[in-house]
Amino acid sequence: MSLRALVVEDEAPAREELRFRLHEIDPAAQIELAATGMEALRLLRQHRFDVVFADIMMPGLSGLELVELLNELPEPPAVVFVTAYDEYALQAFDLRAVDYLLKPVAPDRLRETLERLHAPRGRRPPEPASASSAWLERLPVEAAGRTILLDVAEIRFAEARDDIAYVRTYDKLYPTRFSLQELESRLPSPPFLRIHRAYLANMRRVVEIRPYFNGAYLLKVDDNLGSELTVSRGRFKDLRALLRL
Repeated sequence: MSLRALVVEDEAPAREELRFRLHEIDPAAQIELAATGMEALRLLRQHRFDVVFADIMMPGLSGLELVELLNELPEPPAVVFVTAYDEYALQAFDLRAVDYLLKPVAPDRLRETLERLHAPRGRRPPEPASASSAWLERLPVEAAGRTILLDVAEIRFAEARDDIAYVRTYDKLYPTRFSLQELESRLPSPPFLRIHRAYLANMRRVVEIRPYFNGAYLLKVDDNLGSELTVSRGRFKDLRALLRL
C-alpha cells in the first residue's frame, strides 16, 4: 500500500522541493501539501495520512502546536519534523516524532526516514512519550550550547557524574539532560546494560572483559581512549545472562 503523506510548510519552494524529493525516493507515495497548520488540520479531517512532514516555524499555528493537536486524535499519523532549527529536538522527542530532519535535507537522510516509516518500528508505537527516544534510535545531547541528535549506535557508554549523565562516543563526551536512570529507560536493552550505579554500557562496543577485584570485572570499550568500565558484583549476573557466559 502506498504511503500517504502530508507536507506542511509555509514556504512554497521548500514545500515543492520536499514533495519532489519524496516522489524521487518513493514514486508511489501520495503527497498532499499544506501552507499553514490550519490548512493541514482541515486536510487531516478530510483524509487519512500515514505521516505528516511538518516545518516548525510557521505563522499562526506552529509545527509543534500542530502536532500537539494531532496527538489528541485516536489514531494520529506518524510525524517527521523538517526544520532549519536544531534547538527543538527535545520537544520533538517529547511529541513522539519519528524523525527530526534539518534543512537542507540530504537525499540519503530522507531515504533513511522513509525506510523507517515503511518498517513496522517506524510507525508510532503505543508506548508513552517517556519511551520515545528508545525507538527513535537517536538521543538528544548538548554540544556548544546546541542540542544535537546522536545516533544511539555510536554511544559507547553513559556515565553518571553528580546529577548529570554523559554519553561517550568514539572520541567525544556529551552531557545530556537526563539522569542515568532515565537513559536506562530510554536506550534499547539489549544492547545497553546497566553494569554499575555509575555506568550504562553498549555491549556491542565492548571488546574485552577481565576480572578486577572483590568479584568485580572491567569492560574495555572500543573508543579512542580504550576506556575501562567497572562491572559491580551485583550487576555481573545480568552481564553473564546477556552474554551467556
